[in-house]
Amino acid sequence: MDITKTAKISEIKRDWVVLDAKDKTFGRLITEVATILRGKHKPCYTPNVDCGDFVIIINATEVKFSGMKLEDKEYFTHSGYFGSTKSKTLKEMLDKSPEKLYHLAVRGMLPKTKLGRAMIKKLKVYKGSEHPHTAQTTKSK
Repeated sequence: MDITKTAKISEIKRDWVVLDAKDKTFGRLITEVATILRGKHKPCYTPNVDCGDFVIIINATEVKFSGMKLEDKEYFTHSGYFGSTKSKTLKEMLDKSPEKLYHLAVRGMLPKTKLGRAMIKKLKVYKGSEHPHTAQTTKSK
């Protein structure tokens, strides 16, 4: 009788994956990132263990969007005080803080627990093609 193996934290080997966002569709890129962060691409995937890899996204501002999303899609923030709702369009978010945009999108696809918060910390987003993680041995996708 075969027994299903569950991954232990001490047995997990984490890799560094570099994804180039240039001319890729935003949503498809984000689903790929969420899958890698979660560890679902590995044969040792266990739902209650963080067995995902580190992800570095370069050229974050050069991603593609379909339709009129750049002008029409809005992101809202609220401080908790009356009348403090503020909104930014997708284009403003992409120009000003693409890191925040990517984190918001990926966070929605991860578990809403301590495990999900640990996974999102392994995401690194950079506007240009340079990143400071050259010391780590990375895989390009």
